[in-house]
Amino acid sequence: MWRSAPPFDELLAGCKRSAVHLEMRDFYDDPDEAPRVAAWRAGHRHDPEDRASWWRPWLDMVSAAVDRGVVIRRARVVSEPVSEYTKYLYDGTFTNVAAGESIRWLPRRKASDLALPGNDFWVFDERLVRFGYFSGEGVYLDDEVTDEPNVAKLCTDAFEAVWERATPHEDYRI
Repeated sequence: MWRSAPPFDELLAGCKRSAVHLEMRDFYDDPDEAPRVAAWRAGHRHDPEDRASWWRPWLDMVSAAVDRGVVIRRARVVSEPVSEYTKYLYDGTFTNVAAGESIRWLPRRKASDLALPGNDFWVFDERLVRFGYFSGEGVYLDDEVTDEPNVAKLCTDAFEAVWERATPHEDYRI
């Protein structure tokens, strides 16, 4: 069944084993994030020693899930050379890793023979899929969830195919 997605924190709180996220856009235009991107453009970088200044409440939510035993993995399919926004993400990814996420990067040219869904998604416990919908300009529009087994399998298989080919964050260079 397809339905509007509940708040993300509820989805992650109900997760027992795994949460995987596939990102396939080179730019996300999030008004809440605009000040952080502007600061990054001006030269600000997160201080690895100042965890209190990092992106909250996201990192706290991730840490809490990981502490409960949930394995969280994120894969990013990116165009190369990378966009300015991807550089911004790359520079801040160490905070996600410190919170407990495993992150890998796959150049888009290495994904050409993979069957991938048309939208970014999360899969929770290999059974519940949350699709995120964005405009062509990267503006978040809406999301919905489904627990249809064939959709969960499609997305899980797509994620695993990307994950297998992708480069771990600590080894990827932009």
